[in-house]
Amino acid sequence: MRIVFMGTPEFAVPSLEGLIQAGHQVCGVFCQPDKPVGRHQNKLQAPPVKQTAVKHGIPVFQPTKLRDGTALEQLKELDPELIVVAAYGRILPDDILALPPKGCINVHSSLLPKYRGAAPINWAVINGEEETGVTIMDMATELDAGDIIAQASTPIDPDETVETLHDRLAALGGELLVKTVADLAAGTASRTPQDESQVTFAPLLSRALSPIDWNKSARDIHNQVRGLVPWPATSTDILNGETVKVFAVQETGESAGGKAPGAVLSAGKEGIAVACGDGKVLRITELQAPGSRRMSAAAYLLGHPLSL
Repeated sequence: MRIVFMGTPEFAVPSLEGLIQAGHQVCGVFCQPDKPVGRHQNKLQAPPVKQTAVKHGIPVFQPTKLRDGTALEQLKELDPELIVVAAYGRILPDDILALPPKGCINVHSSLLPKYRGAAPINWAVINGEEETGVTIMDMATELDAGDIIAQASTPIDPDETVETLHDRLAALGGELLVKTVADLAAGTASRTPQDESQVTFAPLLSRALSPIDWNKSARDIHNQVRGLVPWPATSTDILNGETVKVFAVQETGESAGGKAPGAVLSAGKEGIAVACGDGKVLRITELQAPGSRRMSAAAYLLGHPLSL
């Protein structure tokens, strides 16, 4: 099938690679513009999808706008049968949605209708979900509201972080996309409208989510930490009064012995044990002090001894 692919970050790469390996004619790739990187922001870095497209000799388009008619004319020239979108980062206007004869489909990293929006993987982890997955859906004017064509689910390990879950879902999305496009080509794909009563949302992340409230349960804080890695990361100021980023914690199952939430109970090679609001103990095992690198709690303690 003749396909235009729209995607930007690493999550979308397995989907693009899958289409290419399946023998489809990917006639063009649309992605976000290159971003400045480096200490002085004086170098431009191509997004992962562009790098993949260039490797395969596929024409790349990086419009800054989609509503001025330029992208529409480029797409008309490419003449795709199908447009596939995976983490593109832009909303397609109605005139583009209506262009390809077989429509526009999207690879979304949740089991819709749950977690519509920009950060579905993070919010599934933050909320302590035991299962998530990917959805291939028809694209509609309303964000992530189109009919479901196919879904695949996967369990979330209680200690799994967003980083590892992201990679598993990216691979799962690529596999499911290839199967779905084959069904679309054969005319055997089915559509199921989303149940609006089950809709939940996954809004953009921000640093406002970072501070740890030690009055919460050990499990809730653990979910917050593993759901916000690597950005914006959680933070706390209970260690010597300085705000540190917390990248990894462990649930110990131990009792805090009546200590107030946020009290540091011990600090050593295994980490920094802190009392939580449910009377349980959470151990900080990896953190980052201001102006420093990410390190183990044990390494941090060598230069920042705590008085208990």
